[in-house]
Amino acid sequence: MKQNDSIWSDIALGPLVAAMLLAMPKAALADDFIKGVYLQSEELCEQARKDSLQTVIEAGNTMLSARGIESIEYNCEFVQMTRATRSPTWLVQAVCQEPGYLSPDVLTILEMNATQLDLVSVKPADPDSGGGNGGSYFLCEGVPLP
Repeated sequence: MKQNDSIWSDIALGPLVAAMLLAMPKAALADDFIKGVYLQSEELCEQARKDSLQTVIEAGNTMLSARGIESIEYNCEFVQMTRATRSPTWLVQAVCQEPGYLSPDVLTILEMNATQLDLVSVKPADPDSGGGNGGSYFLCEGVPLP
């Protein structure tokens, strides 16, 4: 009987060990994902340092962080991030919502330099709301994440 128990415990541990090994690289890759607060211009970063990040967001601007894209009545939560191996780029799956609507999005985030990220979204820009999820974002040094 003990031999059977040993076989079943080995079979049950196999998927668990595989899952742990697969999870390890993702955690390591998450360490180099977006750090800090990004806004859509360096001028907005200056305004956030001077007034507050909340003031900038309440004026209708969008913030980018490792959590996702956030504005007053719109946000996209990043649910899965995968780092490319040949370029400083991430592929991100997101769930976006605004009052009364929920939609998926897939974005690429390219690190242009140490202070600028460029986003490209598969979600088309809504002409009524005046924008989409794509564009350039700039690191706001000294602006804490709320």
